[in-house]
Amino acid sequence: VQLQASGGGLVQAGGSLRLSCTASGGTLRSYHTAWFRQAPGKEREFVGAITRTGGSDYYADSLAGRFKLSRDNALNTVFLQMSNLIPEDTAVYYCAAVLEQISSRATDFRSWGQGTLVTVSS
Repeated sequence: VQLQASGGGLVQAGGSLRLSCTASGGTLRSYHTAWFRQAPGKEREFVGAITRTGGSDYYADSLAGRFKLSRDNALNTVFLQMSNLIPEDTAVYYCAAVLEQISSRATDFRSWGQGTLVTVSS
């Protein structure tokens, strides 16, 4: 499955953005889907993951309460709603998909989108 991440942009601190991860060449409802992010000079880190049915979702401890995942399998899309953004959220955000088991480890994911840049100004 090929993934396309979109929705990034420039936002002021305290604002919100919704990122989208849309699949082609396959049905995203077959996959557990996650978001990771990578800030300049830092390693890629886990943001959150949602099961293929959307019944469960998981987040990095530092992000729970501000970030929320959802999915619309009819649209073949997973959404990441980000609220109360802070400058430290500035990063390239990547979506990724895995068939076998939901995970927070980037190495478990075989399908990746190209990334979308989120910039939060202070």
